[in-house]
Amino acid sequence: MKNTKIKVGILGANGYAGAETLRLIASHPFAELCAVTSRAHEGKRVCDVFPALPCPLTFVSADDNALKACDVVFSALPQTAGAAVIGKLIDSNVRVVDLSADYRFDDVSVYERTYGVTHPRPDLNAQAVYGLCEVNRDKIKTARLVANPGCYVTSVLLPMLPLCKAGLADNIIADSKSGASGAGRKSDEAYSFCALDESFKAYGVFTHRHAPEMREKLGKSIIFTPHLLPLKRGILSTVYFDATDAAAAERVLQTAYANEPFVAYSQSLPELSSVAHTNRCVFSARFDGSKGIIVSVIDNLLKGAAGQAVQNMNIMFGLNETAGLPIYAPV
Repeated sequence: MKNTKIKVGILGANGYAGAETLRLIASHPFAELCAVTSRAHEGKRVCDVFPALPCPLTFVSADDNALKACDVVFSALPQTAGAAVIGKLIDSNVRVVDLSADYRFDDVSVYERTYGVTHPRPDLNAQAVYGLCEVNRDKIKTARLVANPGCYVTSVLLPMLPLCKAGLADNIIADSKSGASGAGRKSDEAYSFCALDESFKAYGVFTHRHAPEMREKLGKSIIFTPHLLPLKRGILSTVYFDATDAAAAERVLQTAYANEPFVAYSQSLPELSSVAHTNRCVFSARFDGSKGIIVSVIDNLLKGAAGQAVQNMNIMFGLNETAGLPIYAPV
C-alpha cells in the first residue's frame, strides 16, 4: 500500500455513476481527488454543482493535463465516448477504471456489433481486465486498465458464474428490474417522474446491450429481459435455470462467496432495501426438482457501478477492499 494518498481523476463526474464515484472518492481515507471533468459544468466548482460535497476543485475538460498527473482515473463517460480518451491516459502511464462497456468484451467484434462502432484501441482491449472483483481479483491487482462490469450483468454473473463454471446450470433466463438511475442522467420524457410513477414496464426485449456481455462471460446462451421500476436505485434480478444437480448447485451457491465482504448468500429471499446505498450483492436460491430460481439484489449505482469501481481501485493499489465503501444499508 502506498504511503501517500492515491491521486484520483474522474472523467464524466456529472452523470449518476460519475457523481457517485465523486462522492465515494471525496470521503475515501486513502485517495485524493485531483481532477474532475464535465462538459456540462466545465469551469464551475464541484461544491457549487454538488453543494453536499465541500470540494473546491473546478471541473475541467477531458483533455486537461491534470488527468495525466493522476495515479488512476475513473472514466464514467457514456458508452463509445471514452475509449480513445482512455487510450491516451494509458499511454501516459495512468491506470484507468472504465465504467462503460468500451473495454468489457474479450471479443472486440461483439462489442462493435452491440454498440455499432469501430473500437479505436483494440490493442488496449486485449490488455483490459474484466473488473468483477470477486472473480478476477488476482488479475485486477496488476491491471493497467480495468473494465467495470455492467449493473444488470453484475447482479446476474455473481450468482450464476460459479454454477456455470461447475457445469450446473443451463437454459438460463434472467428477468431484471432496475431503478431509473440505471438509464443515466438525461432529459427524456420516458424517464420523467410522471412517466414512471405508478407504472412498470419492460424494455430492450431481445436487444439490450447487457445480454451479449452476460453471454460472453457465462459462456452460455441466456434470455435477458430488463424492466424499469418507479424508484431511484437498485436492481433485483430473478434468474431461472435448469440445474443438472440441484443439491450440488445449492452447495456451490452457499459456499462460493463465503469469505467475501460484499457478496453473500441469504437463506431468505433478499429485498432491494437490504442492499440500497451499499456495495453489496445478496442472493438466494430455491429449487424444485431440476428447476432453480435465484433472486439477486444490488444497488445499481454502487455494486453495479461506482462502488465496484472503487473496489477495483482498492485492489489495484493494495488497499483493503472495503476502504471507503458502504457495507450496511440504512435502517
